[in-house]
Amino acid sequence: MSVGFKVVIPARYGSSRLPGKPLLDIAGKPMIAHVCARAQEADAEEVVVATDDGRIFQAVHDFGFKAVMTRSDHQSGTERIAEVARHYGWEGNDIIVNLQGDEPLIPPAYIRDVATALARQQYAGIATLAAKIIDTDEIFNPNAVKVVLNKEGYALYFSRAPIPWERGAFALAEGGLPTSAMPYLRHIGMYAYTVDFLTRYCQWDASVLETVEALEQLRILWQGEAILVEIVAKTPPAGVDTAEDLVRVSKLLALQP
Repeated sequence: MSVGFKVVIPARYGSSRLPGKPLLDIAGKPMIAHVCARAQEADAEEVVVATDDGRIFQAVHDFGFKAVMTRSDHQSGTERIAEVARHYGWEGNDIIVNLQGDEPLIPPAYIRDVATALARQQYAGIATLAAKIIDTDEIFNPNAVKVVLNKEGYALYFSRAPIPWERGAFALAEGGLPTSAMPYLRHIGMYAYTVDFLTRYCQWDASVLETVEALEQLRILWQGEAILVEIVAKTPPAGVDTAEDLVRVSKLLALQP
């Protein structure tokens, strides 16, 4: 199934741990250029960086990609993407993939997968990804967000806690993964949504539920809307959050042709 979609990459200069993160050098190019390349390799119709910083804007153009200067008072990358959609006058049923600017190792196939999953159904206005958890430690790691699905593949709930909790199963597993009819799934934080959905989302206030879990996607479930979850083969390599991540990613990309 061939699907037309656009990719928007929110990119801010400010970062508490890595200031200027989108412009950090990786294998001779700023990180944001690598992320744009992954989106281009996914065969996106358009790739646009949404930023409020002139340095990022210029770097993106220097490497042959599009960038749009957005307002500096947005509370989230989602709001920044909505401004880009208005800027270009995209149609309500156009599909936009929200790709984080610190994910230079994201498989391009996953970008296509999330867009295709959204396009092949009409119930939800948003789709995301998940992968099976194969490590017990990951189930108990609050930084690994878990998701439980209904029988149609739509999200029932997201949590930092181990869900579903199979009573007694962990005690019987003797340190391994509990045997369960329902797989443990890790959420992969990449989203595809229609412009119509994006417009609705930006009108909603933060919910109590998302505040408790510190998970913005719970705002969508709180409003009674559906989130389609596409299961992919494995969790992609981690992005760049720390100086150590930068070294790891630089070594991996330096090995690529």
